[in-house]
Amino acid sequence: MIIVQLSKETIKRIKERSASVGSSYSKGACLNSEAVRRKNSKPEDPWLRPSFFRDIDRIIHSKAYSRYIDKTQVFYFIDNEHITHRSIHVQLVSKIARTIGRALGYNEDLIEASALGHDIGHTPFGHTGEKYLDVLCRKHGIGGFKHNIQSVRFLDKLEECDLTFQVLDSVLCHNGEVTDCCITPVRDFSWEHFDKKLADAEAGSDPSPATFEGCIVRFADTIAYLGRDLQDAIEVGLIDESLEDLPEGLRKLMNNNASYRDINGLVIDSFCRDIIETSIDTDCIAFSDDVYSLVMELKKYNYRKIYENPRLHEQDYKLELMFDTVFDHYLSDLESENRSSLIYSDLIDSKAFQRSYIESLKPPEIVRDYIAGMTNSYFESVFKKIVLPERKFRDFG
Repeated sequence: MIIVQLSKETIKRIKERSASVGSSYSKGACLNSEAVRRKNSKPEDPWLRPSFFRDIDRIIHSKAYSRYIDKTQVFYFIDNEHITHRSIHVQLVSKIARTIGRALGYNEDLIEASALGHDIGHTPFGHTGEKYLDVLCRKHGIGGFKHNIQSVRFLDKLEECDLTFQVLDSVLCHNGEVTDCCITPVRDFSWEHFDKKLADAEAGSDPSPATFEGCIVRFADTIAYLGRDLQDAIEVGLIDESLEDLPEGLRKLMNNNASYRDINGLVIDSFCRDIIETSIDTDCIAFSDDVYSLVMELKKYNYRKIYENPRLHEQDYKLELMFDTVFDHYLSDLESENRSSLIYSDLIDSKAFQRSYIESLKPPEIVRDYIAGMTNSYFESVFKKIVLPERKFRDFG
C-alpha cells in the first residue's frame, strides 16, 4: 500500500499560505485554531484540511445530507423539476453567506459547513410536515419538534460526526424564520454554553450564534428563501408574474419592469450588498434600516401570497392523516417489538447510526427521528405500505 506524504517544503508553503489567509481576516473572525471538538475522535490535519474544512466533508458524507435531494422546500405536491428542493436551498445559503463572509473578511470554511448542515433536520414536506410532527411529538410527551434542533441531533448524536462547536452552534442558531435587523454574536465557545443554548432552544428560546460566521448564515438563510420562493411561486402558477400588488419599495428594487426571472438575483444582490456596506468594521452583522423594511415587506408579501395561500394547503388534511398513520404504526411496532418492521432495519439495527444514542431514546423519540429523516418519496412509500394491501403474484408462494 502506497501512502503519499507531503514533503517538508510543501507543508511549509501550505502553512505560509494559510497564515496569509488568516492574517487577512477581520477582527472577530473565527480562526481555524479556535475550532473546538467535543471528542476529538480523529487526529486533526490543520494545514491540508483545517477543522472547519473537515466539517464540510463530514457533513457532505453523512447519510442525512444525501437525503436533501428529495426533501421539498415549499411546494410539495407539484411535480416540477425547476423548483427549489433542500439540496438547492442549502447551496444557495452557502453561496450567499460566503459572498458576504468573503467581503467582510470572515472564515469561509466555517460559513460553508454551517450553511450545508443547517437544514439536515428538516422533515419531509417542509414546514407543513414539521408542523404535523411537532403536534405528534407534543401529543406523546416528548416536547415539540424544531428542525434546527433535529439537525443537531442527526449530526451530533445519530451519526456522531464530531463536528466543531462553532459549526453545531451555527446550525442550532440559524433560524431564518426570525428576521433580525442586527445580530451581535455571543462569543463563548464552551460546550457548557452550547448545551445550555440547546436546552434553552428546546424550551422555546431563539439563541444567538456564537460567531460572526453563524450570524451571516442566519441572514443568508432568509435572503436565500425570500427571492427564490417568490420566483418558484410564479414558476408553478401560484401567483401571477405581473406582481401587480407588490409593495412600491420592492418594485423600485426590482427596477419596476424586471422580469420575474430576475427577481431572485436582484433580491440576493441588493440584500447582500446592503449587509456588507452596513456591517463592515462593526461589531455586528446587520441590514440598514431602509433595506430591513424592504426585507420585512417582502416577507409579509410572501406569507400572504405564498405560504398562507389556500391553494398551497388544499391537500394538507391528507398529509396530516399520513403523518398520524405513519407515526402510530411505527410506535406500535416498537411497543410490540415487531422486529420485521422497517424501523428496525432502517434505524435501530443499522450499523450506520450510533446504537448508544438510539438506546437512550423513548419509543416516540425513535419514531420522531425516523420520520424526520425520511425523504418525501420514502415517506409516501411507507405510508402506502402501511395502508394498502400487499398483492401476491399468482399464488401465496
